[in-house]
Amino acid sequence: MRAPQAQMATVEAPATTPVPHHTTARGETRVERARLNLSWIVQLHWWAILGQVAIVVGASSWTHIGVPIVPLLAILVLEVGGNLALRTWAQHASPHATSASVAAVMFLDAAVLTVLLDLTGGASNPFSTLYLVNVALGAVLLPPRWSWTLMVASLAGFASLYLHEEATSPAHHIRTHMDAAQMMDSHLRGMWIAFAIASVFIVFFVQRVSRALAARERELQQARALVERREKLASLATLAAGAAHELSTPLSTIAVVAKELQRSLPDVPAEVRGDLQLVREQVGRCRDILDRMSANAGEHAGEPLAPMSVRAWVETALDGLPARDRVELAPEEDSLDAYLVGPPRALGDALRGLLKNGIQASPPEERVTLRLAATEGWVRARVVDRGRGMTADVLRRVGEPFFTTKSPGEGMGLGLFLTRALVEQLGGSFQITSRPGAGTEACIDLPAADAAERSGP
Repeated sequence: MRAPQAQMATVEAPATTPVPHHTTARGETRVERARLNLSWIVQLHWWAILGQVAIVVGASSWTHIGVPIVPLLAILVLEVGGNLALRTWAQHASPHATSASVAAVMFLDAAVLTVLLDLTGGASNPFSTLYLVNVALGAVLLPPRWSWTLMVASLAGFASLYLHEEATSPAHHIRTHMDAAQMMDSHLRGMWIAFAIASVFIVFFVQRVSRALAARERELQQARALVERREKLASLATLAAGAAHELSTPLSTIAVVAKELQRSLPDVPAEVRGDLQLVREQVGRCRDILDRMSANAGEHAGEPLAPMSVRAWVETALDGLPARDRVELAPEEDSLDAYLVGPPRALGDALRGLLKNGIQASPPEERVTLRLAATEGWVRARVVDRGRGMTADVLRRVGEPFFTTKSPGEGMGLGLFLTRALVEQLGGSFQITSRPGAGTEACIDLPAADAAERSGP
């Protein structure tokens, strides 16, 4: 299917660099990223608390090491309460969620870990490896200055364990009856367990956080691309309004002169009179096109939104379509009785443009199929032609303003661009798939109207 002239496409248009007015959006992006980071930290805290409980219980029950149970339990209770508060804050107090707030939480984590290590063996505790989990997460979640600062804070926390032992005595909070060999054996086993726990936490959570951040970045890129397309629409509207203003006078002059020629030359051949009439008709068509373009290009020109059945949508699209007998309808069961909400004329123009493009792209003896479906709150219309298809390079550019594969004079390359804008304004999506030699399929997905919207004014 060729790149149309009256509709718009949903194939991926090349993303452009965001414009300066996105400063506020970038601020919102930072807040959203901080919220996401806090949500992952909350999940990490629950796993850490569970691990701490298991280690304390295991050390008390299955080893000859006595740990201060009451202080440790008190810290665990504080951790649970603090994590519940952090989860609530992350969900509801978002305007204040920044990289600094995420860093503050991670600094507090390093401090809590330092206290726990001091109570359970000090610098000789093999679980000091868990400092690396916090440092690794900081490298992923925080800007460089905060991640480096967190690393320094973790080193300082670890060093404070040595300083505390020098001021008191090594492992002064624990009691044990093991000899040196048994202590070394326990230490080595603990090192292996600590290494395994740290490795699992780092790989599992860093990968999940990275995937979540990547998905968020893709969403933001799509949002920026949508804003850029709307800016192009605004620019196109300005261009169209200027063109309509500049061309209205010469077009009016041509129409008046053609009419006067018809009146003043009554004896001219019928062929000439027919040509003059054709000139007047084409001038009128040009003025209609300019009027529609100047009424906010790409939008529905003030046309109100109204409920519309799929049957009426199809009938509107087929009305005035050249070679409509070449369109083959293939509706699924009950799809024609589904409803959608939108500007009826603009929706009809959009679908008609796709059908027209399919007819123009297909050989004269081939038909174009219009497949309709209504499922799970969506209405889908697919226009499938039997044309030559598009190469990957052409497909990437489909939907760009003023890009067309048609011959000069057959289209301006605005059709797919405007269709895409209309569909996205209505909360839907528009996509085109094509392969050379296999034809092209254009697909419109629009939200179906519920009962309340159907009965609305």
